[in-house]
This record gives sequence, C-alpha cells and structure tokens, in this order.
Amino acid sequence: MNRHRYLQSSDSVEINISPLIDMMFLLLIFFIVTTAFVEEIGIQIQKPKAASAQNLEKQSIMLGVSENGGVIYGGNEIGLSGVRALVSRLLKDRERPVIIIADTQSRSGIVVDVIDECKLAGAKQVSIATEAE
Repeated sequence: MNRHRYLQSSDSVEINISPLIDMMFLLLIFFIVTTAFVEEIGIQIQKPKAASAQNLEKQSIMLGVSENGGVIYGGNEIGLSGVRALVSRLLKDRERPVIIIADTQSRSGIVVDVIDECKLAGAKQVSIATEAE
C-alpha cells in the first residue's frame, strides 16, 4: 500500500491572504489614530530669538500673529474678535496650553490683546513662541 499521496496537476494550492490584509488595515488605522499631529498655523512667521526657548508641547493650541497684526489659526485669519470663542471651544474637552507665534515685526499691543483674549477664554497657560539662539 502506498501511503503517500501526490498532488496531481488538477489539484491547486491556494493561500488565503484575506486575514493578512485585514490585519494590515487594522495596524494602519491604529498608527493613524495614535499619531499625535501638530497643527501648523498656516503662514510663515519669523519668530524672535530667546536664550530660554523650550520645545513646544504637541497638544497645544497655536495662534499666529502676522506682521500686519492679523490673528491666524489653521491657515485662516480669525481676527482678534474670534480668539476668545475659538480658544474656549478648543479648551472645552480638556486643558491645553496656548502658544502664540508672533512675527518679530508685529506690534506688541496686538500680542498683548491676543494673550488677554486667551486668558478670558479660560486658558491657564499662554506662552509666546521663540527660536533658540
């Protein structure tokens, strides 16, 4: 008796890769969800230099103050009047620091007004972004 069975040309061997594809999609979704994204303000700003500069926190709210005094968030100009509503809405779910990225040519009065609006919206930590010397 022959105990060995040989594959004939009519028999086909298939590898089912559906579970592998499902696993790859799950890994992709996991990495996308767990990656922390840093929101850019949307314009190019020349930051002032400071010896005491520190790294930005990833989950912070970043507002830009342009050279001509415009207030920008996410590439859109929101103006000084939109700062308080925006910051209070973004702080509703959890406490985050607010970082103001002001151009070196912007007026200090506008920057102080933006800081004041952030504080009135409930922000406990408001910082001004600088570059390390």
